[in-house]
Amino acid sequence: MAKFAESHVEEAAMAWLAEQGWQVAYGIDASPDGKVPERASNGDVILMQRLVDAVDRLNPGIPPQARADAIRKLVAVEMPSLVEENRRLHRLMVEGVPVEYHGPDGTIRGDLVRLIDFAGVARGLDMNDWLAVNQFTVIERGANRRPDIVLFVNGLPIAVIELKNPGDEQATVTGAYNQLQTYKREIASLFRTNALLIASDGVTARIGSLTADEERFMPWRTIDGEEIAPKGLPELEVMLAGVLNKASLLSLMRDFTVFGDAGRGIVKIIAGYHQFHAAKRAVAATLRAVPGALAGEGARERPLAFGLPDAADHPPGDKRIGVIWHTQGSGKSLLMAFYAGLLVRTPELENPTIVVITDRNDLDDQLFATFSMCSDLVRQTPIQIDSREDLVDRLDRASGGVIFTTMQKFAPAAGESVYPLISDRHNVIVMADEAHRSQYGFRARIDKKTGELAYGFAKYLRDALPNASFIGFTGTPIEAGDVNTPAVFGDYVDVYDISRAVEDGATVPIYYESRLARIELPPEALPVIDAEIDGMTEDEAATEQEKLKQRWSAVEKLVGSKERLEMVAADLVAHFEDRVAAMQGKAMVVCMSRRICVALYDQIVTLRPDWHSDDDSEGAIKVVMTGSAADNPAWQSHIGNKARRDLLAKRAKDPADPLRLVIVRDMWLTGFDAPSMHTMYIDKPMRGHGLMQAIARVNRVFRDKPAGLVVDYIGIAQNLKKALGQYSASDAGQTGIDEKQAVAVLLEKFDVVAKMFHGFDCSPGIAGTPVQRLKCLAEAIDWIMARQHEAAIKETTDDARKAAHRRFQDAVLALTKAYALAAASDAARNMRDEVAFYQTIRSALTKSNGSSLSANERDFAVQQLIDRSVVSTEIVDILRAAGVTTPDISILSDDFLAEVRQMERPNLALEALKKLLGDSIRSRSKVNVVESRRYSERLTDAIARYHTNAISTVEVLQTLIELAKQIRAEQARGEAEGLTPDEIAFYDALANNESAVDIMGNDNLKVIAAELVN
Repeated sequence: MAKFAESHVEEAAMAWLAEQGWQVAYGIDASPDGKVPERASNGDVILMQRLVDAVDRLNPGIPPQARADAIRKLVAVEMPSLVEENRRLHRLMVEGVPVEYHGPDGTIRGDLVRLIDFAGVARGLDMNDWLAVNQFTVIERGANRRPDIVLFVNGLPIAVIELKNPGDEQATVTGAYNQLQTYKREIASLFRTNALLIASDGVTARIGSLTADEERFMPWRTIDGEEIAPKGLPELEVMLAGVLNKASLLSLMRDFTVFGDAGRGIVKIIAGYHQFHAAKRAVAATLRAVPGALAGEGARERPLAFGLPDAADHPPGDKRIGVIWHTQGSGKSLLMAFYAGLLVRTPELENPTIVVITDRNDLDDQLFATFSMCSDLVRQTPIQIDSREDLVDRLDRASGGVIFTTMQKFAPAAGESVYPLISDRHNVIVMADEAHRSQYGFRARIDKKTGELAYGFAKYLRDALPNASFIGFTGTPIEAGDVNTPAVFGDYVDVYDISRAVEDGATVPIYYESRLARIELPPEALPVIDAEIDGMTEDEAATEQEKLKQRWSAVEKLVGSKERLEMVAADLVAHFEDRVAAMQGKAMVVCMSRRICVALYDQIVTLRPDWHSDDDSEGAIKVVMTGSAADNPAWQSHIGNKARRDLLAKRAKDPADPLRLVIVRDMWLTGFDAPSMHTMYIDKPMRGHGLMQAIARVNRVFRDKPAGLVVDYIGIAQNLKKALGQYSASDAGQTGIDEKQAVAVLLEKFDVVAKMFHGFDCSPGIAGTPVQRLKCLAEAIDWIMARQHEAAIKETTDDARKAAHRRFQDAVLALTKAYALAAASDAARNMRDEVAFYQTIRSALTKSNGSSLSANERDFAVQQLIDRSVVSTEIVDILRAAGVTTPDISILSDDFLAEVRQMERPNLALEALKKLLGDSIRSRSKVNVVESRRYSERLTDAIARYHTNAISTVEVLQTLIELAKQIRAEQARGEAEGLTPDEIAFYDALANNESAVDIMGNDNLKVIAAELVN
């Protein structure tokens, strides 16, 4: 049966690209005109003739000299880092290269030289040159690399695709990603104009930006934005058709790519498929909703099939654009910025004014920061409103502007129920964040402070901007009884729910653990307490009454009682330490009041004084809350100002910063994004949207974080179930998952691994002396390798045999992830040392195979468990376990080889010898390519025959011993020939050419080798 090869994946990819209209070519078939060179040397990766032709074609009205100047600006390297240079060139590709030249009248004119035609594809007049090159060789600073596929637009390399063989279990998407990182280091010139990267193993495919970490390489699951591709369709085909069709690629480059500083340098962000299509669908909905925007032409848009009401059914011109529900953590803020950028570029809207509204200052700041990062997309600098007067001044304009404000600034003056008209233009678009909130409604109410009639802010917005159109963005679904949201914004435009986000890897699921800290209060005491509070507050205004009631409420006093907080603090500290022992990261504690925040802080630092610091830039725990100088003196060190909160936010978002635990009341419960935060302790009654938004703080993707965890100290279970009632069943299955399920998974995975050691006593390796542990580890490795080999014998295909040899490693990895989910449970605590022992064996086996863990596996936080466990990592090297102390080929003496042949544990001896030979061959490959290739082929063949059971363990040991002797003999050959190791390497390379040997003879080749070395 013919095997599936990597070349087959490349051929399929090139065929799919040809279907999208790309010209396909092969680096080995260079055209004589040089337009598709066989290789690019010294960083010259731009196909210059194609670029010159395109620039001439796109800019006929600009003089040739100015066009040549533009190309020189493009080719010259101006910025010190690759990312900065990529940012500069991205702007030139999107906006054009600014040039100056003398006009016919002698005056100096300024213009832009277009490098890419972004508008022609939609009109059917595409003027771009599209080329996909397979196996395009790049030679740079001595590195010779050949990426699988490079895509060129007008001669500029804008995408690199790295493919792996789907039939090879070692050839993964991770391997393709790592290969791309190698290319970035070694042939950086290929990435100066890069727009995107694609990594695939033929089945799975992921797309990412130049700066994206592996977890930010995401799937692209739709071709047309209407249907999610079925599971049977190869992801690579979907991605190539969905991303690399000409219109989508150009739009992704121009409208959905941003650069920003994420606190660790410049990052490049490209939209996910859900953001890309939601923004486009929202523009279509806008053109339907804005009066007069469409000249009798209807735009079709609809949400994905969620069984929800569709904004497409609204009558044209009704000014209700609709609602976009994208779950928290999936990039909603960026989606809003992408949408705004598209609005600005939509000619039918005639340079609209965009008003972005939130209901809180901190949300306003967060959104404003995102839009400021995207100022190139929206073609202007966003404006943040300071006051009601400033709002009127900024909105009273003829066109344009991206304006940020809180909705409270639309409140009318005291004693009035109508807000004055600001603008009656039709091209004003109001974007509301968290649009489900009741404040956005029209409904009238009686103001408790003034006793006068008041309305929802939607009414005042309509007073000020009567012809504006409204679109709402929300991270949670509209509740069934909510009449305000549809009345103001309309029905759904697009939906990206929790289950889809988790499936795509955009967010992680959330687990729930109940650790209820009970409070005791006689029922008859409650009426007495309420009456006392009423008496204390009867002379206050109604709104002040409510504040004081909250401040002095019986529940707050009980929840914040000293005895209870001592209990919560002790439990929380122990629980959190177990969590971070299994998984690096951070946690947030949500308390009922500011008083409780401070009191809980004091209790925790009493238990862990080394966590405290008076310096805001140091310490492992902080309280984040607002306040004033009039507050309790004991609180003042925790209040601070905006600069303090910004500093703490930066620290909390930095995974490497020692700040690991933050205590909040209301701050940071919406809009705050710290991916390494994996645990939320809730000690505050919460419900509905507020609860769902809060727990979403722990659903961000971070390295190998398997899930977030919500720990309930106050009893939110029923409220959580009620809030989840607004979601689909699949969504509920990804949120609030009972910790018991995590423990059940842990026990299941533990049982799988433990059964692999049935009949073997692991206890000396767990609780024995160092000598006993070392001996037990060696025996355990030998045991598991023997079991794997026995399992492989029963298989009939190469892939199945390889899978059998990987079964233990895969089972331990699954156990490792399950342990991280339930690390604070009693079950996990009881099996901690056994898990550590199994992980140590896995690490030793991985090292023995000559491979290393992936970056994600290496960083996976459960490694800390191993470091801290009683097993320790003092025994992880299979060579040490086998009694081999120096991994050097020189130890392969006859005595040593005879000792290996007689070892008690042949499987362990085999692995040790295989590693020694592999290391020697790899080290020799750096010098003598010909010789190392010959030996590596023989080593691979021996191991392959062993895996297929063609030879036994003893026989393969004998084969490897013979190979070791020949390698040792080769080391002595140079001395006999009178050549150094470097000279013998050149000699072998020359002698490998039979015709050269025939013509020149060995002696001449030796002289040439010596001269070449000199």
